[in-house]
Amino acid sequence: MKSILTALALVGLLAGCSVDQNPDSPLEVVAAAAYRAPEPPSLTLMTMVNNRTGSGGHTALMVNGSQRVIFDPAGSFRDARLPERGDVLYGVTPGWLQAYKSAHARSTFHVVSQEIPVSAAVAERALQLVRSNGAVPGAFCANATSGILQQLPGFGGIKSTFYPVKLQDQFETLPGVTTTKYYEDDDGDVIDALRATQLARQ
Repeated sequence: MKSILTALALVGLLAGCSVDQNPDSPLEVVAAAAYRAPEPPSLTLMTMVNNRTGSGGHTALMVNGSQRVIFDPAGSFRDARLPERGDVLYGVTPGWLQAYKSAHARSTFHVVSQEIPVSAAVAERALQLVRSNGAVPGAFCANATSGILQQLPGFGGIKSTFYPVKLQDQFETLPGVTTTKYYEDDDGDVIDALRATQLARQ
């Protein structure tokens, strides 16, 4: 029963943008959760794409710099063990990254990840921008993310958009982008949340 209740704490079962009703994590909790990935600095645009229509349901941006975070604007992925402040998820270990993807991928949606290497300075600037942006209103995920990217060196050609797939298409034209797609064939229900919870422990 406890495992089911823990799984229900994960609200990352909807691919679309939503209004975050959860309180921000305290600053000391956020600081303690910082995770530095061993990989070189990079940005990864994540787009949740409808398997039937090809339309986008949500946009997020992972920043890998002095620490790895996910800017999840108006996102629905929340867990009491993963600090979140101003729509930024902290402590994004490999297990939590996989849990994030798993919670969004299902029979109706897959996750497109577009990674691009950047300098340490660009990664730090991106980290500053997402941390200072604040919470984003529902349905503004792609708009907020495109606005962040426009402020970064080398990304000035990104045009403002409200459509996740249009932002994905723009990102694909940048030099050095590596694209991967993640699929799961499930209904995105409590079982999916349980799996995501288990992945987060890895």
